Amino acid sequence: MSFWMSVLPEAGPRAALAGSAEADVAIVGAGYTGLWTAYYLARADPSLRVVVLEAETAGFGASGRNGGWCSALFPKSVAALARAYGRDAALALNAAMESTVDEVGRVAAEEGIDCDYAKGGTVVLARNAVQLERARHEAEEAAGFGIHLDLLSAAEATERVGATGVLGGTYTPHCAAIQPAKLVRGLAAAAERRGVRIHERTPATAVAAGRVETPFGTVRAPIVVRATEGFTPRLPGLRRTIAPVYSLMVATEPLPETFWATAGLAARETFSDHRHLIIYGQRTADDRLAFGGRGAPYHFGSAVEPSFDREPRVFAELHRVLLDLFPALGDARIAHAWGGPLGIARDWMASVGLDPATGLAWAGGYVGDGVGTSNLAGRTLADLVRGVSSELTALPWVGHRSPRWEPEPLRWLGVNASLRMMTSADAAEARSGRPSRRAALMARLLGA
Repeated sequence: MSFWMSVLPEAGPRAALAGSAEADVAIVGAGYTGLWTAYYLARADPSLRVVVLEAETAGFGASGRNGGWCSALFPKSVAALARAYGRDAALALNAAMESTVDEVGRVAAEEGIDCDYAKGGTVVLARNAVQLERARHEAEEAAGFGIHLDLLSAAEATERVGATGVLGGTYTPHCAAIQPAKLVRGLAAAAERRGVRIHERTPATAVAAGRVETPFGTVRAPIVVRATEGFTPRLPGLRRTIAPVYSLMVATEPLPETFWATAGLAARETFSDHRHLIIYGQRTADDRLAFGGRGAPYHFGSAVEPSFDREPRVFAELHRVLLDLFPALGDARIAHAWGGPLGIARDWMASVGLDPATGLAWAGGYVGDGVGTSNLAGRTLADLVRGVSSELTALPWVGHRSPRWEPEPLRWLGVNASLRMMTSADAAEARSGRPSRRAALMARLLGA
């Protein structure tokens, strides 16, 4: 169980499906994507019969385990999107992502969802010369597109995030720290208040045009939405659609004001640094450090198992990095450690869409940046399902089809080799003071 879920009041599971049923829209997955879609559909057209089917409980997957960044981050950079779709389309998607951060806060306030929302922005630190050059490049690239990304001096970065060895960094205001489990639980309740039916402990055994099969019966609907992200490979025929890669987290005990006096994060900024192997953190509303990162292995055959949520080697490395950033933590206790799978498409491109010929819809491939992106997906799917043409349905990720991942063992070899390459690239840059050629090659292969 994640720290986020562990501090919420216990809630029994909702009733499972009790036999075959009819609906206008059937949604598979009660995470952010499925619930935002259901919420906006019910809000736009209360007459729609919307049924959500969840294998476990609402928020069991990444929605209840993530780092709590409601950001404007998208897996593909604006520059990569511009190369593929043109400058105007890339900027339209970026603007939609930026406004999504505020939309989540707006809905949370309107629906009375106390998810500890604090829009403090994101600081990405530079802690060696190569990282500082990367920060300068990103700021210059953003400026070329007219995007708000500040280049911070060492003093400016340290004032916000009092980590060690800071040479500078970047800052964007377009991110809010949240308590993700509070958001997903509140969103489920908000959808139910608007007439959505949520059935928990009801796994989908097959998804096809016009129907979802479960052990308890079939839900028939002209529109079926797949919102399963890292759990997608469990569905028949979809094993190579998404690669589930694990991200792990730790959370400290509540820390005293003496620590925060030097650590900063006064506005609850989310924070990271410019290394290749991603790390991410936030100051929680109850003054803990919640901190996570990649590095856990991809498991053969796109396997997703509860035992994979715990990787002692990765937890130990996260603690080591956290102490390196904030030595003042000293012997502060790591009170929680957890993990879970995120979904990566073969071309690193998130997508959302609806096939009008079959009525099958989908969204996902967020690469760990799904808190905000899933809200945009839900609003977009609500328009697509209702046949509404809008600014959202014209965005360049709509209707995108990612290629399938390679068959095993090539998938296992490739994903895990890329994880090791990013780790070694960071170590090489720290030693040599020069950008890693291997990392640059990997970025080109991913179309970054």
